[in-house]
Amino acid sequence: MTASQTLAIIPARGGSKRIPGKNIRPFAGVPMIVHSIRAAQDAGCFDQIIVSTDDEQIADVAHKHGASVPFIRPPELADDHAGTQEVIVHAIHWAISQGWQLGSVCCLYATAPFVRADDLRTGQKILEESHQHFVFSAATFDYSPYRGFIRAGDGVEMLFPEHFPTRSQDLPLVLHDAGQFYWGTQNAWLESNILFSRLATPLILPRHLVIDIDTLEDWHQAELMWQLQKQQGLIV
Repeated sequence: MTASQTLAIIPARGGSKRIPGKNIRPFAGVPMIVHSIRAAQDAGCFDQIIVSTDDEQIADVAHKHGASVPFIRPPELADDHAGTQEVIVHAIHWAISQGWQLGSVCCLYATAPFVRADDLRTGQKILEESHQHFVFSAATFDYSPYRGFIRAGDGVEMLFPEHFPTRSQDLPLVLHDAGQFYWGTQNAWLESNILFSRLATPLILPRHLVIDIDTLEDWHQAELMWQLQKQQGLIV
């Protein structure tokens, strides 16, 4: 019987509009995607590390740094409306067509420079020892959304006015997606199960490792975070 393989899939579309060339733009001395590739390699838990891309430059960088790019993502999965789960399902179907027997599958984002090999291994362990469909990286909000409000005319309106008198320490703990990685069983991905549900376990990361890089302002903030953690010896 063929042993099942553990697969890392790094989605990396070309054509980013807000940050041109985001996935291969230099960050801390190497193309951004290389941080994710190296973390997957250092984790030592993946039999295959695949980059799913539609872009030849991204493919060249991925190959150069030891990842595999065995196919070019089809155009219908490379526009602004393509969802991550669709991209992962496409890669899994490709792997199955090659005769691979898959075990757990990890979606690892290309723009996660603070992702750690230890966290990837821990996520896999939680998935394999539980009956959950997914394990994903998460973090706590730095300020409770229960205190949030929106503009209403010239004033504001609380989203949860019933919590106006509630002490902050008594408010429910709220988590958000850390945007680093998502472990899932093959069937959970293929069945397009809802990622955030009672069948998904969050692996809570410290806030200093979490940033969503969507704009140039985010990028510059991430660079400052990197420099500070480098100075403090938190990053080797």
